[in-house]
Amino acid sequence: MKLKTNMIKLDQEVPTRDQAIRIAGQLLVDGGCVAPEYIDSMIARNNDVSTYMGNFIAIPHGTDEGKKYIKETGISIVQIPMGVDFSKPDEDQEQLVTVVFGIAGKDNEHLNILSQIALFCSNVANVAKIADAKTPEEIVDLLQEIGK
Repeated sequence: MKLKTNMIKLDQEVPTRDQAIRIAGQLLVDGGCVAPEYIDSMIARNNDVSTYMGNFIAIPHGTDEGKKYIKETGISIVQIPMGVDFSKPDEDQEQLVTVVFGIAGKDNEHLNILSQIALFCSNVANVAKIADAKTPEEIVDLLQEIGK
């Protein structure tokens, strides 16, 4: 799987976590990776178990029931420089996210992708580079090893 520049949106202003997930999901739909129903599955997953990973990133992906909507493995990236809060309404602590990785993994490939993204983003300096990138190509270069 290769990261595609047309599945990266830069400099987004997003008021809610659900809207951030919808943008990431729509990129997966537009990239031919999933059917539109997968987006609701991503939101359901996040409502059930938070996809906030710390270090200003979230990695929304679908539920087990949503797997039937996956056509091929893909990653979308939404850059949100001002951040969006991924905390639930009953949580006191803000979970600020500046980079959202939408994932669809055919045949459980998402587990390997999740692991690689989490490892790369465990260094907050790497997250800052993605959040500060000025072009999709710059992000692809930063993440070139993910998904291989």
